[in-house]
Amino acid sequence: MTRTAENPTTEPAAIPQATRTFILAGGCFWCLDAVYRKIRGVTDVVSGYIGGHTPDPAYREVCAGTTGHAEAVAVTFDPVAVPEDVVLDIFFATHDPTTPNRQGYDVGTQYRSAMFYVDGEQEQLFRTAIERNQDNWSAPIVTEVTRAPRFHEAEEVHQDFYARNPWEGYCQVIINPKLAKARKYYSQWLVD
Repeated sequence: MTRTAENPTTEPAAIPQATRTFILAGGCFWCLDAVYRKIRGVTDVVSGYIGGHTPDPAYREVCAGTTGHAEAVAVTFDPVAVPEDVVLDIFFATHDPTTPNRQGYDVGTQYRSAMFYVDGEQEQLFRTAIERNQDNWSAPIVTEVTRAPRFHEAEEVHQDFYARNPWEGYCQVIINPKLAKARKYYSQWLVD
């Protein structure tokens, strides 16, 4: 199933008009998926692929770095319940935006830090978030800000991966510390 940045769901009527969707890439999509599913006001998180050159990307090819796509999440949220700035600050707090094409042991362009905007307002929000969060990092933030091309929903096994596999090694070693960081700095926004 393919979603676009302009219509990130397959059933537009399922998402109220008041919601917003940000498409964010910050390493393995399992991590961002797990974090955003815990945030109050987030109504949907979809793991997928974006920004590549092949028409129908699949996990194995994306992981091999041959498609040009980034692993990303489409985060839909109610900005009344959780402000846009908080959604973006959580993004910068839960991955390292200073390492090009790398998040920990995950290396390659598919793990790049990127934000994909759908309009000028979103682009400005993203650029302002980078400026606001730069002081939290000793190295320059290298997060790409790019117009959103087609967003391809990842295979079902990758959706809500953490909740279905909490005892898997990757979840224990990589995702749990990110969740702990979210709890430490954004506990007032967690539904946990």
